[in-house]
Amino acid sequence: MDGLTGSPLIVALDHRDPGAALACVEVLGKDVRCYKVGSVLFTRAGPALVRRLTDRRLGVFLDLKFHDTPVTVAGAVESALDLGVELLTVHASGGTAMIGAARSAVDRSGSPARLLAVTVLTSLGDAELEQIAGPGSRTLAESVLALARLALDAGAHGLVASAGEAAALRALAGLEPPIVVPGIRPSWSAADHRGQVRTATPAEALRAGASHLVLGRAVTQAPDPADAVRRIRAEIAA
Repeated sequence: MDGLTGSPLIVALDHRDPGAALACVEVLGKDVRCYKVGSVLFTRAGPALVRRLTDRRLGVFLDLKFHDTPVTVAGAVESALDLGVELLTVHASGGTAMIGAARSAVDRSGSPARLLAVTVLTSLGDAELEQIAGPGSRTLAESVLALARLALDAGAHGLVASAGEAAALRALAGLEPPIVVPGIRPSWSAADHRGQVRTATPAEALRAGASHLVLGRAVTQAPDPADAVRRIRAEIAA
């Protein structure tokens, strides 16, 4: 199973209950072939849940955003690859040596997995970045581009960023590298962003240059998740 081919949709299993997450996968069936497992679900359910997904030949986007010393991150990447994941994340702010060590771990494994660098979290805006970096620091857009350039030069296969930066990142990266965009809200869904301040509809994100879209509550909390996926595909097509 290759989560980087076919549909651009990735459904985020942002559940606290592993049983609920697996039930959602059952409901969606063949309509979704790639799922994101983040820190909440992974901390609760661990590698066993990831293996249950990969054993079904489903693509797994393991979004743990590794950020540590190069040796530690390389070890974490090796452990993730042993689970058969197809996408995994590191923080671009970890620097060149850390990203390079993570990429080397992927290459040594022979895995087709893709290493994605997270630029700036979609929950942050210019004001928050100024609090972190201090007055006179780079703007959000400048920070995203600088981190993206660093990450790609260090060996990241692709990037994670909001739709607002996708066009600039596509211009920087070219056509091939995957650009995965979270914070996606269909036009018909409730405006509940849970802290994400840089959001977009599926069509807006794809037009901006995204290759893959991460959707969570708009699908997983819909009365009929499979119908929500079909509506999202129709919105993209239209």
